[in-house]
Parts: sequence; C-alpha cells; structure tokens
Amino acid sequence: MDAYHVLVVEDDQEIRDGIEIYLKSQGYEVYKAADGVEGLEVIENHEIHLAIVDIMMPRMDGVTMVMKLRQTHDFPVIMLSAKSEEVDKIMGLNMGADDYVTKPFTPLELLARVNSHLRRYSKYLEALGGKKQEPSEHVYTIGGLELNEDTVEVTVDGVAIKTTPIEFKILQLLMKNPGRVFSAEEIYERVWNERAINTDTIMVHVRNIREKIEINPKEPKYLKVVWGVGYKIEKQS
Repeated sequence: MDAYHVLVVEDDQEIRDGIEIYLKSQGYEVYKAADGVEGLEVIENHEIHLAIVDIMMPRMDGVTMVMKLRQTHDFPVIMLSAKSEEVDKIMGLNMGADDYVTKPFTPLELLARVNSHLRRYSKYLEALGGKKQEPSEHVYTIGGLELNEDTVEVTVDGVAIKTTPIEFKILQLLMKNPGRVFSAEEIYERVWNERAINTDTIMVHVRNIREKIEINPKEPKYLKVVWGVGYKIEKQS
C-alpha cells in the first residue's frame, strides 16, 4: 500500500486544514469534508482507512455519520470533541467510534492515535485477507463462543457476528486467558500498546461486545464484570 487514506470531517476550516498539514507530513493521503453528509459522500467514492470526525457539525453531526458508516465499513474512527461534550463522547463510542480526542489537542497527540489505530487496522486487514504466514489455525472456543485469529471471525453458537478491530482485540485477549480478570488499564495497554490514558473507552467497548455475544447482555454468560477489579471471559464447564 502506497499511503493510507485518512478522512478529516470537521466544520472548522482552520482545524480541518491544520490536521491535513500534519497528516500529509507523515505521508498520509488526506480527504476532507465539512460535515457528515460530505463525509459519507467521500467514503462512498474513495477507499478510506481511518476517519477523524468532529462531533458537533451542521447538517449531519459526527455521531449520526459514524452510525451510518458503521453499517458498511469497519475502518477505525477517532472522534473530536470539546471538553463539555462528555456525553457525546460516550455516545460516539456506543455508535461505533474507536477512540476520541478532546479539543484543544496537540498535533502529536492526534498523530499518535492515528498511527496506533492504523497499525492495528493494517494487521487486521492482513489477517482478514489470509496473509498470515502461519499455516495453523488459531481458534479459541469458550462454550458456544468461538474466535478464529486467522480469519478474524467471531461466532456465537455457529452464527458469525461482526466486530470492529478494537472489539476483536479485546475479545481475543480475554478469550486467550479464560477466567483471568484484566483491569481496564491492562486491557487498554495490551490492546492499544501504549500507556493507559482513556480507560472509559474500555467500558463502552465491553458493553458493545456484550450486545453482540450475549443472548441477554444484562445477565451475561461469557463476558463478566468483576466489580472494582476488571473484566473476564468466564470459563465454561
């Protein structure tokens, strides 16, 4: 791949152009949009590998845009939000965003997140394309829950479920260590491969995973919370 394609969706032209300059300096190809409607049009017409999406925008806000793009695309999404938009951040993560950065942010902070998510996404695409070199399959089964590392697939009672790259990595970590409790910080550091700074995202991703793998998410069979400690995948007898 020559260069990753990054979409910047932001109604403030100064911020939009500023992000573009920094991303181009890192060798990324940049597409820009001023609102969610334009953003979805770009995604329809171009291959995008990561999107940076502002929450508050005219015509179509970032949360609505992410919800729509998640119907057909699984590339990473980083949301931008003002400090006062705490509720919107969590809503954005619920609707399918992978991460968020709070304004004002430093270019280095945003670039670090972009680089980190694209590293993971490229490994995810390689696995999905069957480019892994190991001939053996790596399949983890807990009761009716099955995760295949080679095909990057998760099934529940034989039915395939769609996970985002981040959800897959969290489930992979927990399923490879059934019964072991991981704190939010440890999950973050193992999945993101960096110091834990945003552990709120773990809680939301866990909730999203539960909605997909549990028959009754309120009484989970597989993904359990150990209050005050962390999360685990329950061993099945």
